[in-house]
Amino acid sequence: MQYLYPNQDLTGYRQIVKVGEDLEFCGFELIRLDAGKSFESETLDEEAVLVILSGKCDISVNKKEYTNLGVRKDVFSGNPTSVYVPVKSSFKIREAQGLFAEVAIVTAKAEKQFEPFIVMPEDVVCNNRGILNYKRDVRDIIVANGEGKVHRIIVGETINYPGHWSGYPSHKHDVYNPPYETKMEEIYHFRIKPEGGFGVQVMYNEDLSLRKAYLIKDGDTVILPEGYHPIAAAPGFQVYYLWVMAGEHGRELLPREDSKLSWLNNVGPLIKYYNIIT
Repeated sequence: MQYLYPNQDLTGYRQIVKVGEDLEFCGFELIRLDAGKSFESETLDEEAVLVILSGKCDISVNKKEYTNLGVRKDVFSGNPTSVYVPVKSSFKIREAQGLFAEVAIVTAKAEKQFEPFIVMPEDVVCNNRGILNYKRDVRDIIVANGEGKVHRIIVGETINYPGHWSGYPSHKHDVYNPPYETKMEEIYHFRIKPEGGFGVQVMYNEDLSLRKAYLIKDGDTVILPEGYHPIAAAPGFQVYYLWVMAGEHGRELLPREDSKLSWLNNVGPLIKYYNIIT
């Protein structure tokens, strides 16, 4: 099975992960628009979130206009602006600054139709998670705020500090066993700062029949249909990844941690206690 989709430095449209072929529920497409250029498409049986990675865009959904969207020069420069596109909808993206714009289209198989909406940068929920060398910044774009407004899709961004891990302690979500675990596919799309660096995507399961590690470069994409999937950033480089999740059994996030690493959950309270008594 192909898990890694290396970057292709192309202008225009590229479909990277196709719903129903590469994965059952999740898809990923990338749009790179030169000054004044535009792209039109429709969602059919998928809901989509248009995440502006860089630049400014005018976006219309079912002829409803959203103008001058986007505030960041790159994915490391702040929160994204995003637009939700329901199933059976048409949309158009046009570069609006006279420079260059890049938009990720993350999709999920869906049957229920909702109304389009914008998630502005100030609407993104930001959290700093983890401790020590597995501390990272997480931006929830459409997570809890999507209940009753989307069908399946869950979208966010994570930034690893140089030399740090994320998705750690390792977790998975490939078995439907509530309230302990749910089953959801996931896609990661990566950026590296500075571009010459790299990260490492690890994938494994309990019996190690899945046991892989990929060198991640700027613009790469991976699919995660199963297994634990932590990520490491090489020292000296930040690693960003856009993530989309979807599955058959609703939108509640129920990841299961690797039980061999669960002792790490005691480290934070011990550090806090030590700092208090000293």
